[in-house]
Amino acid sequence: MRIYGPNNTTLGTASSGTKKTGSSTFSLPDAAPTADARPAAAPRAATSIDALLAMQSVEDATERRKKSVQRGRGALEVLDELKIGLLSGAITPATVARLRNAASDLKASSGDPGLDSVLSEIELRVEVELAKAAQD
Repeated sequence: MRIYGPNNTTLGTASSGTKKTGSSTFSLPDAAPTADARPAAAPRAATSIDALLAMQSVEDATERRKKSVQRGRGALEVLDELKIGLLSGAITPATVARLRNAASDLKASSGDPGLDSVLSEIELRVEVELAKAAQD
């Protein structure tokens, strides 16, 4: 089987016994190493306790959403407790304090627009109830 090149000539033709020798040889020019050529360094381990704590405090979207749902449920539980207190005629200062804490917890964003909308409605209700409790 013969392999032909683009001009219908064979690529693997045998060369004649003569070798061409030239006085010029290939050599690389003498060049100083550039400043960009630095050896690769191994990654440094986090030695500071602050860096380790910072890495642990990074939470993903799922964790943020779970925490937001828990804060919303907690605020709803305090609102239910306030409703029971209103029906019984006795609102305790501890309930109002828990309501204030729930309101401050609801300000954090969850990253989910739908959940943030529901949490903002819960926060509005908590703020209304706090304003009512402040009037008494």
